[in-house]
Amino acid sequence: MSSKARMDDILREKIITEPDVILDDQDVMRALIAANERTMGGNIVDLRGIAMERLEARLDRLEDTHRSVIAAAYENLAGTNQVHRAILRMLDPVEFEVFLKDLGGPVAEILRVDSVKLVLESVQNDKDPAVQRLGDVLTVVEPGYIEDYLRTGRNGGEQRQVTLRQLEEGPPVYGESAAWIRSEACLKLDFGAGRLPGMLLMGGEDPHQFTPQQGTDLLSFFAGVFERAMRRWLS
Repeated sequence: MSSKARMDDILREKIITEPDVILDDQDVMRALIAANERTMGGNIVDLRGIAMERLEARLDRLEDTHRSVIAAAYENLAGTNQVHRAILRMLDPVEFEVFLKDLGGPVAEILRVDSVKLVLESVQNDKDPAVQRLGDVLTVVEPGYIEDYLRTGRNGGEQRQVTLRQLEEGPPVYGESAAWIRSEACLKLDFGAGRLPGMLLMGGEDPHQFTPQQGTDLLSFFAGVFERAMRRWLS
């Protein structure tokens, strides 16, 4: 008994000198509150305990929100760095053919997409030798094709510069890779007055890589830089 009393005295002294040890331990505080409620019986409503439970629930929600915001910020920063690196790589070539080939190679790798296609509307056919050499990246289509392509699966409404969507199967414009394309980003391109529009397609094997719920700010910025680079080549 004397040993137990000494242990109790030691514990009591510890709590008195360092009360934060108890206050900072959520499990201990829950146990104390539960013990207090048991001593009061079932006919008494402890408003203070209810308030504490609600405050604790709010704190848990705030912590979850805080973690989500931090995770989103890191993800956005990583995406920004990724797009910046891709743009710098895209601006390196001094020849148009190399520029396009890099688009389907190093630039696509930096952006972590499985396929990149540049679609250009033209009144000429796609039998030109230069077009044939760049067939892996460049596709020439008839005027009006891009508007029809972007309208596919949409119920009217204004067309955006960037369209993100999931696919059951990639369309023929992706060529041999069409069979495994399950999501895409469509970047509509404006090359200036007097020129037909273009479109940059980024396809992914992952059906969740591009979805309508995702933000498009970074892809819009990439499209704007690409438009300006293309205008230089077209001039």
